[in-house]
Amino acid sequence: MKTFIIMTLFVHLCSTRLLLAQEDTSLEQAVSQLDQAQSVTDYEGLATTFEQLANKQDSWLPPYYAALCYVKIGFLYQDEGDRIEPYSTRGKERIDQAIALIDTATGKKDYAEALVVQSLVYRINVYINPMTYGPRFGPLSDKSLQQALALNPDNPRAIYVAAWLKYHTPKTWGGDKNRAKELAIKSLALLKKSPQKGIQPHWGKQENQALLSQ
Repeated sequence: MKTFIIMTLFVHLCSTRLLLAQEDTSLEQAVSQLDQAQSVTDYEGLATTFEQLANKQDSWLPPYYAALCYVKIGFLYQDEGDRIEPYSTRGKERIDQAIALIDTATGKKDYAEALVVQSLVYRINVYINPMTYGPRFGPLSDKSLQQALALNPDNPRAIYVAAWLKYHTPKTWGGDKNRAKELAIKSLALLKKSPQKGIQPHWGKQENQALLSQ
């Protein structure tokens, strides 16, 4: 009887480990596809995949990536503000879920990553109606970004978002295209020091290069 119980526990443990390994593989494959995504259709499909993974795991990464997909869609629709709100709403739900799964006391770098995407979720809300939503969501976006930089000043994605803001903010309000490009170069240099694949956040290279090409 004891042997049977031990064998049952062993089989259960092996099955659990196999399932977790399969889920990690699925997440890595989805992140790899996200690295190549370009269209609304691409991001919608991947958002669904990350949502499904979020329902199976207690990791903050699947909802984080789902939120990032919705952010990407929001930026693609920035000239069609009336199409953004469903995605910004889902993005907020998912990034809130990701943050709730992070131990913000010990996981400061993870928290910083989530705050960067939270900043972007707030930012795409501005495009819905800049006159109405700008005064509300612009400061919230700035606050999340500053919190991310305070937690991890060398986070290349936070630095990229700071560069993007500097570039697209009018000069009279503190914008500076030259400073923006300096920040983008700094972000790229930091990205070269970190892995450019796997399940941990590593996006930013293409975004920085696009800014520098303008």
